[in-house]
Amino acid sequence: MILITGSAGFIGSNFTKYFLSKSKEAITSYDKLTYAGDLINFSSIKEKDLHSFIEGDISDEKKLNKILSELKPRAIINFAAETHVDKSIQAPEIFFKTNVMGTFSLLTSTVEYWRKLKKTEKENFRFLHVSTDEVYGSLDKHQDAFTEENSFKPNSPYSASKASSDHIVRSFNKTYGLPTLTSNCSNNYGPYQYPEKIIPLTIINLLNGKKIPIYGDGKQIRDWLYVKDHCRALLKILDQGKVGEIYNVGGRNQIKNIDLVELICNLLENFGAGKSNNLKNLIDHVKDRPGHDTRYEINTSKISNDLGWQPKETFETGMTKTVSWYLDNYEWIEKILDSGYSKWIKKHYK
Repeated sequence: MILITGSAGFIGSNFTKYFLSKSKEAITSYDKLTYAGDLINFSSIKEKDLHSFIEGDISDEKKLNKILSELKPRAIINFAAETHVDKSIQAPEIFFKTNVMGTFSLLTSTVEYWRKLKKTEKENFRFLHVSTDEVYGSLDKHQDAFTEENSFKPNSPYSASKASSDHIVRSFNKTYGLPTLTSNCSNNYGPYQYPEKIIPLTIINLLNGKKIPIYGDGKQIRDWLYVKDHCRALLKILDQGKVGEIYNVGGRNQIKNIDLVELICNLLENFGAGKSNNLKNLIDHVKDRPGHDTRYEINTSKISNDLGWQPKETFETGMTKTVSWYLDNYEWIEKILDSGYSKWIKKHYK
């Protein structure tokens, strides 16, 4: 049995469904159900007899200790995190509570559980921490892509909190011997992504004839990774990764933000969707956000050479699938916008 924390969010729910489609092993989902996590993300799971859900916070060590003792997972995958840069600028304390202290609490409970396992179970146990390429900071036009050896240079409260959590994971491996693995991924996109992020926000705004805000000149470059390719990589890392190692996961798709939005405009027009004859007219350049990173790019040589992983989707094929999914699942969008999303945003991010 595997325990997945933060499983009701975008990447966590996609991984849960992917894992269950590839394995007969049971999964227990553990999620606080903030605005970014919703049980409707599990509605399409076919293997319902293999999936169970527990609502809870990774900071709740007492509850975690009880769950681990009862369920006895052979692995834990930690997706639980606050992830939106804009919100981290507005309310950084929430990010440090969850991403730093929450990760610390989860690791504390995990070590206590792991120490009590029998020798073989102890050797086979894994703790996989899912992190971000933003811990490495920003690249200029001529710098080489991020490798696992890059120094951490986070530029936002979000990336600083994730960098802190990565260091905590490393320390529990080096100090206590906990068999940890860490992945640092580039920007994900695909089905079930919440409307705070640029791709679903752009799609939803265009479908409703609303403006699309672009920070500054829109020339910031991101490396985009289709979420199913990320799920494939995580399963490889969990099953084949070397204990204590870090693996960078990227889509090898670098594109400027403005070009990304224009691509979505073109795709929606090709689908005959959107409330405008020229969707690009809805692009609205706004004041750049503080500390905005210029460029990200991931070097995937390590995971490619060591574990045999390669992304399957090009940016064009992945984006076509993504736009098509949102068009076919507008009811999901409406449910998200009408559920805890709006209430959470109003409460925490005025």
